[in-house]
Amino acid sequence: MIIGVPKEIKDHEYRVSLTPDGAAALRHAGHEVWVEQAAGQGSGFADDEYRNAGASIAASKEEIFKKADLIVKVKEPLLSETHLFRPGQVLFTYLHLASLPELTTSLLERNITAIAYETTVDGDGGLPMLKPMSEIAGRMSVQIGAHYLEKTQGGRGVLLAGVPGVEAGKVVVLGAGVVGTSAIRMAVGLGAQVTVVNLDVERLRYVDDLYRGRIATRAASSAAIEQAVCEADLVIGAVLVRGEKAPKLVSRDVVSRMKPGAVVVDVSVDQGGCFETTRPTTHSDPVYTVERVLHYCVANMPGIVPRTSTQALTNATLPYMIRLASDGVERAIRADPGLAQGVNLIDGRITCKGVADAHGLPFTPVL
Repeated sequence: MIIGVPKEIKDHEYRVSLTPDGAAALRHAGHEVWVEQAAGQGSGFADDEYRNAGASIAASKEEIFKKADLIVKVKEPLLSETHLFRPGQVLFTYLHLASLPELTTSLLERNITAIAYETTVDGDGGLPMLKPMSEIAGRMSVQIGAHYLEKTQGGRGVLLAGVPGVEAGKVVVLGAGVVGTSAIRMAVGLGAQVTVVNLDVERLRYVDDLYRGRIATRAASSAAIEQAVCEADLVIGAVLVRGEKAPKLVSRDVVSRMKPGAVVVDVSVDQGGCFETTRPTTHSDPVYTVERVLHYCVANMPGIVPRTSTQALTNATLPYMIRLASDGVERAIRADPGLAQGVNLIDGRITCKGVADAHGLPFTPVL
């Protein structure tokens, strides 16, 4: 099979979907790899490294799409790219279609097969290709939040670690999944006062045991969320419902009662965000203010640490790429029910229920 690696064009997206080592592994498995010129440059991988790995370099994005049977990306295509797809082509990337109605419609019209990293599950029900980026985004959320709490950035002027005689800043993490636990780890490491809110009490028991009383845990309810958020200096939105839009846990009214200069980092923005006041931003223009509260809602946070992110992503996605290329989509998804759950679109049909429900469109089971 011919695998194509286009250069990412989303704002400040420096990741690439395949490392040179990954390209070498695909070549070893008997496949042809084409990489768009300078696609790996932002992650520190030169074209010559791909050539030395056995890949070919394409001069343009159009050439990649024309040649490849399987397109592997990091982020969802922009609307300006969708015309490049041809019927029967396979797209393998982070899609987050539940929050992107226009992109969903455009890809349906192209009659491609679209497989999402973020809805593929492993044998334990985990999300193996979402996990590494969630770990990175969770860790980044706290350092970014700490930066925007600085007065010169419009924040409250609070140091999360505090100093002797002055209490540490208060961090609230909504959700205790991979993003949430990664954020907790960073916030605790900084010395902040940390509260985590989660629906699953067993998960709260896990993080409570892990930190031996160094964090506060609260079972999710409207009252608990409101109280915690209104007391916080920094709130991390870390809620995920696989394949669906994130639930709106924090209303604008609650945001209006937060501390002036408090900061929201909504990592769940990819799925629509868990704050009513969330709207997607970019690395070029990352923050906005609603009700005197700073909102950071960048949908590709790991894109600005591309060296780490690209290596972690390839580690997770490469086994699936090899399987899809070697067996073909139909055989691969029949052999792996977890990979089948990653299929969001086939031949103009939506095969992910969460996406279909989000847009009020018909759902067709993949198998």
